[in-house]
Amino acid sequence: MNRKAIIAMSGGVDSSVAACLMKEQGYDCMGVTMKLFYNDDIGIPREHTCCSLEDVEDARSVAYKLGMPYYVFNFSDRFEKEVIDRFVSAYEQGMTPNPCIDCNRFLKFDKLYDRARELEYEYVVTGHYARIIQDEQSGRYLLKKALDANKDQSYVLYTLSQKQLAHTLFPLGGMTKPEVRDIAEAHGLVTARKHDSQDICFVQNGSYADFIERHTGKTYPEGDFIDTAGHVLGRHRGIIHYTIGQRKGLGLSLAEPMYVCAVNAEENTVTLGRESELYSRTLTAGDINLIACPSMEQPMRLKAKVRYRQAEQWATAVQTDRDTLRVEFDQPQRAVTRGQAVVLYDGDTVVGGGTIQ
Repeated sequence: MNRKAIIAMSGGVDSSVAACLMKEQGYDCMGVTMKLFYNDDIGIPREHTCCSLEDVEDARSVAYKLGMPYYVFNFSDRFEKEVIDRFVSAYEQGMTPNPCIDCNRFLKFDKLYDRARELEYEYVVTGHYARIIQDEQSGRYLLKKALDANKDQSYVLYTLSQKQLAHTLFPLGGMTKPEVRDIAEAHGLVTARKHDSQDICFVQNGSYADFIERHTGKTYPEGDFIDTAGHVLGRHRGIIHYTIGQRKGLGLSLAEPMYVCAVNAEENTVTLGRESELYSRTLTAGDINLIACPSMEQPMRLKAKVRYRQAEQWATAVQTDRDTLRVEFDQPQRAVTRGQAVVLYDGDTVVGGGTIQ
């Protein structure tokens, strides 16, 4: 077996310990950090010492301490096209995307995977909390939840193909975060007590709308807030400022709490309603990827989640054509949002998922 692995190193503790574990298992490892954007492109002054530069130095320090060669691969063009442009386009269409899923899909497990193959490395290794096993009967590679439910990241990995799963390793899938930090401390890694990053990496001030306006150089026109009956309630600041379920920041004085129930890009309207009007039982998802089976031959009783931190909910899933799923929940779900992912689970196994339409 080719025991050579490229370690995707973000400069955090998880990828650092993933590298450490692979070295201990005898793999010939190369540390790699993906350069995904330039400071100017995301609105950081050129002279600013961006946290991403600190991350590179931390990753380099860990790689050198572990005796691994280390490189920075410039994937900024690919990131711009497949992550930032998709993010902006989704908001312009009244959707709410998950760019971390696109980054995994198009960068870590596609572009980096291709680079690994070019360099004759068998595996791509990341610090994700998930597990991969090969089913003995079917031969298919299965994506499973991490043993630590609080850290499980299988939701953002549902786009992985069989080929990618066969050449991906998640060494942290059976560990807890405290265990990971203990290993980093024991090996004297500079990342041992480093805080986890929480925000989208290219949105620096937490305002998605500010980023979109700055990135595109466009302003988005005001339009009408309407209720579910079509009555005008006031004026909104541009549809990119709103997402389903939002209550704060509407800038309206209303007789009762109102929530964003729909965003219509064609009509430039934002529909508000009572919280009870946020609930729905059925969704359609496109651009689907199935992992546990090549296709759904019949309706399946599964659990599903429509956002990363949501608890799974019982549902029936039906594949209506090659690239579309319909999911009907047993109980109505709050704020099902176009552009987010629905991911289906059979116990701890990811069956597949798609983008909510």
